[in-house]
Amino acid sequence: MIQTNRLICGDAIAEMSQFPDACVDLIIADPPYNLGKDYGNNRDLKQWNEYAAFTRAWITQAARLLKPTGSLYVFMGVRFIARLLIILEDEFDLDFNGWITWHYTQGMGRTTGFSPRHEDILYFTKTENYTFNLDEIRIPQKYFRERNNMAGANPGDVWEFSHVHYSNPQRENHPTQKPEALLERIIKASSSPDDVVLDPFVGSGTTCRVAQILGRKWIGIDVNPDYIAMSQKRVDATPAQFDSFDPRTRRIPRDLPKARARQVNFLSVTEKK
Repeated sequence: MIQTNRLICGDAIAEMSQFPDACVDLIIADPPYNLGKDYGNNRDLKQWNEYAAFTRAWITQAARLLKPTGSLYVFMGVRFIARLLIILEDEFDLDFNGWITWHYTQGMGRTTGFSPRHEDILYFTKTENYTFNLDEIRIPQKYFRERNNMAGANPGDVWEFSHVHYSNPQRENHPTQKPEALLERIIKASSSPDDVVLDPFVGSGTTCRVAQILGRKWIGIDVNPDYIAMSQKRVDATPAQFDSFDPRTRRIPRDLPKARARQVNFLSVTEKK
């Protein structure tokens, strides 16, 4: 039996190696991208062969820990993501289920090339029999059509969530804090209440905070004790409105009268209950 709802300060690979096989329903990994960022007590700057070895080591543990119905989401930068996909698919025989692009409206400006405005997330499953709760993540249809499911549409694989801006009161002192609504979508889609969600590079604690609010069990690991303390503060805080949202969730089908739209939305909510 695995102990959940806890944060662990330690090396992700070493800590995961102590967990039993097939004990986790969902793994959300946001490892260092090997771009030289300063993470307080460490800097993610390795030779690429060293970084590849590190990647294979943590994936070995992640694949072992996933249940047959489990899913793995990995955030990764453009410098390594293509190699990561090949490692996951060819070396670990995991099932590729999607390449998600997270588009954001703010980012680093460049004058000698195109300014980056996205990050990528690879979505793999352990087997072909996996959890995917589409009804939990539907967004309002853009247009009313009789053939459409008016309970909502699949959000697709291009997601728009703004960064947690430095002026946001919910911004933490962490260089790669992810928006809560982005994690909400992943957790709702690929886990169910009381499932176990693991984040082996927990950082600012967003995964654990969102998992707790959504009624999942969770485990977070990080090598930096300051980030563990930060994450603990966030999971202990009173739940509040998430720090971000997909703007499409607030739209009303364009050629459906507003009164009728409200009725459709109300019916879709009450039917779920």
